[in-house]
Amino acid sequence: MADLDQYTMRNPVTQYTQDEFPKQSQDAPGLQSDMTPVPDCGEQTYRGSGRLSGRKALVTGADSGIGRAVAIAFAREGADIALAYHPDEHKDAEQVAELIKEAGRKVFMLPGDLSDESVNVKVVEDAANQLGGLDILALVAGKQTAVEDIADLTTEQFRKTYETNVFSLFWMTKAALPLLPAGASIITTSSIQAYQPSPSLLDYASTKAAILNYTRGLAKQVAAKGIRVNCVAPGPIWTVLQVSGGQPAEKLPSFGAQTPLGRAGQPAELAPIYVYLASQESSYVTAEVHGVTGGNHLG
Repeated sequence: MADLDQYTMRNPVTQYTQDEFPKQSQDAPGLQSDMTPVPDCGEQTYRGSGRLSGRKALVTGADSGIGRAVAIAFAREGADIALAYHPDEHKDAEQVAELIKEAGRKVFMLPGDLSDESVNVKVVEDAANQLGGLDILALVAGKQTAVEDIADLTTEQFRKTYETNVFSLFWMTKAALPLLPAGASIITTSSIQAYQPSPSLLDYASTKAAILNYTRGLAKQVAAKGIRVNCVAPGPIWTVLQVSGGQPAEKLPSFGAQTPLGRAGQPAELAPIYVYLASQESSYVTAEVHGVTGGNHLG
């Protein structure tokens, strides 16, 4: 583990590079390991302290980006992990699995396309069976493809974005709720796009608004069962989504530079929020959204 960790005081403006990102592109869903620079998911810096000892977590989109950072943090906090990821991203997922094993925790790999209802149900069932239960859902997986003109936005893409980002959320939580005990935590992933939509992300931004409202409604529905549901809303975070069609190519070099902190965020900077929301420390927090945006306001 590096001398620096998530507790080391640093200047947030200069904590990560403010240099322009090099132009690059990958076919979706893409591999984090092929990015330049490779995002920081806390591999060398996240230090756990037993905050999730004995917990059983299912993390979607766990091969790269925010999901990867969350899976690493959960494991180092003492949780066993089921990794849900797209089969095309198996190379990245294997790296995460090794890091979880190094943390001394159990890990189970569950590849599948979450735009398919049956895959979501099977992922939940397999996760619960292999972990011996389930008490954390961290739902991070998403699809983002920039299209500048609505005339070029196909029905196929619009449907696939909703199936991956919204329908999957419904299918997975519906399947998981009968398995979750009181004290369990569900964490969804929205975006600043729910509040300030970019013109090139009509389908993606509207799914993120749907996630926000779904989270708040579900939280109120299951509160009496002792299950909490909260949401994280990232701003511009350097992940493989951006280089595999999520941003127009010409905007990549300055990605994140318009935030008050002057840079894009890194996945490692979101992991502590998910840990907090998963842990008993946030026992009186439900139906809330937590922004991690570099200073750009939600709302």
